Amino acid sequence: MATQRTTAKTPKNPASVPIEPAPCQPCGGTGNVAITVRVGRKRRPVGQQDGLCLNCLGEGTDPDA
Repeated sequence: MATQRTTAKTPKNPASVPIEPAPCQPCGGTGNVAITVRVGRKRRPVGQQDGLCLNCLGEGTDPDA
């Protein structure tokens, strides 16, 4: 008895959707965090400036993911 074959081909590598990396939690994906500027002998805070996020090193993506 002859076996009937199907002609439908299955893709070997289906189109995969690129996974976006999760944003870094401390900086929210921007790569910058607010750093308090302190001046004087008593080290009183006078304002804030942008600083490099030390968790992701300015990349903006979660390093654990």
